[in-house]
Amino acid sequence: MGEKTILKEDARIKVKKPKMYHVYMHNDDYTTMDFVVDILIKFFNKTPSEATKIMLDVHKRGMGLAGTYPYDIAVTKISQVHKEARENGFPLKLSLKEE
Repeated sequence: MGEKTILKEDARIKVKKPKMYHVYMHNDDYTTMDFVVDILIKFFNKTPSEATKIMLDVHKRGMGLAGTYPYDIAVTKISQVHKEARENGFPLKLSLKEE
């Protein structure tokens, strides 16, 4: 009557890190540098100096890295920025690429 069986379960769950995606801003001849800096601060949480550096990359190199995020967040940010740009009359383009 007195025998006890103790079962030990391995409760470890392996969670895969999500794939990350780079969000790039592309240069155009119409979007102002100030607007690009404002977008980087507002939507990508960049400091003014970080935003200015990225804006200069966009201007001089044709594109600049705005940030790296999981897919859903990257797509949401791109959508929000495209909407903001359209509302302000700018053709600002962003794209994403898997890290």
